[in-house]
Amino acid sequence: MKHSVLLDTSFFIRLLNDEDPLHSNAVNYFKYFLEKDVVLKVSTISIAEYCVFGKLEDLPLKNVQILPFNLKDAERTGEFAKIIFTANKVELEKLSPRAIIPNDSKLFAQSDLDKSISHFVTSD
Repeated sequence: MKHSVLLDTSFFIRLLNDEDPLHSNAVNYFKYFLEKDVVLKVSTISIAEYCVFGKLEDLPLKNVQILPFNLKDAERTGEFAKIIFTANKVELEKLSPRAIIPNDSKLFAQSDLDKSISHFVTSD
């Protein structure tokens, strides 16, 4: 099975901002992944985050597979969030009627379900 990496929003922010202190790191990783035929993936969650301040057309999507957030991802995210909330001693009853789930837990769930993803690339 060919390995792939899931690229986080923060990776794209650094890749596309040549004034960012981590810009050259992001560029070098991007080049390395392409040279080594590592499949690059980005979640629609990360695309939404990027589009808060950036434009969709700025993302290098011709080199990246788009990973949609779907029903199975949502189910696994709920399982992950329950673990996260419990580990942080959040009383689950106090989250009712709804819990706000951090986007990173959604990305971790997608990575967990996609068995080709071996790494999560972020600067966080």
